[in-house]
Amino acid sequence: MLKTLREDINVVMERDPAVKSKLEVLLCYPGLHAIIMYRISHFFYNKRLFLIARLISQFARFLTGIEIHPGAVIGRRLFIDHGMGIVIGETTEIGDDVTIYQGVTLGGTGKDKGKRHPTIHNNVTIGSGAKILGPITVGSNAKIGAGAVVLRCVPPSTTAVGVPAHTTRKANEVVKIDLNHTDLPDPVENRIKELEERIKILEEILLNVSESVKKTS
Repeated sequence: MLKTLREDINVVMERDPAVKSKLEVLLCYPGLHAIIMYRISHFFYNKRLFLIARLISQFARFLTGIEIHPGAVIGRRLFIDHGMGIVIGETTEIGDDVTIYQGVTLGGTGKDKGKRHPTIHNNVTIGSGAKILGPITVGSNAKIGAGAVVLRCVPPSTTAVGVPAHTTRKANEVVKIDLNHTDLPDPVENRIKELEERIKILEEILLNVSESVKKTS
């Protein structure tokens, strides 16, 4: 438990440029508080002491604004930045070195049974306000853009943006922890720009043809 706590504190020190000391992290970071209380509630959940587990998680929700169901499975070095409004459902699975920003929902769609919530693999960044819904998988090293609504599986080392989200792969992407979740490529936007450019060229051609016809008539 102490080793895990040390890791969780070090993660905040590494990924948040605003932090000044480990004591500040321990006393002032609700994301860390939520993770600590989740790990305690998860212990009781695994012992089938469900009411105690839920009471702890509800207290954590009241204290931090972050709701993590004690049945969720969370790996090492999860970093929750700000955290207000985050919801993580019962059958969610989160790997190692994942970063989650405020307003994120890892939820169900209301129609699934058993495994109802997402599986997030290692080194994934989930941007502010993103919603990942249903028993889908987000592959390792993927990025979910701010405000994206993800309803389908996201392959590894891709980005997902938009509502509903669509994915694109970065060529020759270096695998590392990258907290940028806003400056992401959008293939739909790029395609629209290409079509606009083609329309502009066609309009110029049509105008030239029209002028040529007028001169010859």
